[in-house]
Amino acid sequence: MADSNEFVSIDVEKIHLGGKEHIIRTGCGSVSVIVYGDQDKPALITYPDLALNHVSCFQGLFFCPEAASLLLHNFCIYHISPPGHELGAAAICPEDPVPSVDDLADQIIEVLNFFGLGAVMCMGVTAGAYILTLFALKYRERVLGLILVSPLCKAPSWSEWFYNKVISNLLYFYGMCGLLKECLLQRYFSKEVRGSAGVPESDIVQACRRLLDERQSINVFRFLQAINRRPDITEWLKSLKCRTLIFVGDSSPFHSEALHMTSKLDRRFSALVEVQACGSMVTEEQPHAMLIPMEFFLMGYGLYRPSYFSDSPRSPLSPSCISPELLSPESMGLKLKPIKTRVSLEV
Repeated sequence: MADSNEFVSIDVEKIHLGGKEHIIRTGCGSVSVIVYGDQDKPALITYPDLALNHVSCFQGLFFCPEAASLLLHNFCIYHISPPGHELGAAAICPEDPVPSVDDLADQIIEVLNFFGLGAVMCMGVTAGAYILTLFALKYRERVLGLILVSPLCKAPSWSEWFYNKVISNLLYFYGMCGLLKECLLQRYFSKEVRGSAGVPESDIVQACRRLLDERQSINVFRFLQAINRRPDITEWLKSLKCRTLIFVGDSSPFHSEALHMTSKLDRRFSALVEVQACGSMVTEEQPHAMLIPMEFFLMGYGLYRPSYFSDSPRSPLSPSCISPELLSPESMGLKLKPIKTRVSLEV
């Protein structure tokens, strides 16, 4: 770790449910990391989507008792926020250079070095999934595996580029206005939970809407600029040898992106889980759909869920509705095959 790296460790247990926040200075600005759990355990790092942080992107998953027991039993969690996306973040100076996606990936290696971490498990959502995939391509020896939710791998299509420019203009001229929040909520959630004229929006959408109010528009604008300038990394995906588990909601705007990425990964090391009637943020909208696939994925690393938690009766997934390919011995460490898993809304 370079001597120039400085940090401030702030005990914020009441806010972060036992976690502690570290503000780490890196070569391209400061980054907030919330550390939760026993640091002697293997590390799981998370990276959220645009305008989100660990609270608005991952709390649904970690509030699910079975998933929390699986992850916290096996890992110490390091929630990395994009610059200026942490709780209570001040506005970044407009004169500071906007980091590229490569800068953001390089920032992660500085975080790992600061904490003295070796190879880590990675979990990211959409824009965060792209950053972690890029990180895995650049620093392959530092990544054990990837759990990606509605990931990106191509450069923005014309439609996405135009949509992002509209969001950028709203951020620049109007800040975190109502129209902008609606655009972001469409990015994250399916229409089933966003509600309609006769159906109120769900609690998770209301909570996300409130958390978006706390974001500094200039900080979101900078992250969006980086993501909108991302290069296509498709041609390098075949060289990615770590195991990769991809989740995507079939109502996600990035559904075709996830299918494209799966088709380009080495089929010996990757699997796809499609979640029916769900948007991009499976971690919030249907976190139980992630439980059993993650259990079998982590079995390949010799990890397991404590037996004192029985199978959840609330889980929309059960072994009978998962493709037999995921339950095969190959999926438990030898190799993972691409699959399609449909999840019913009936819970």
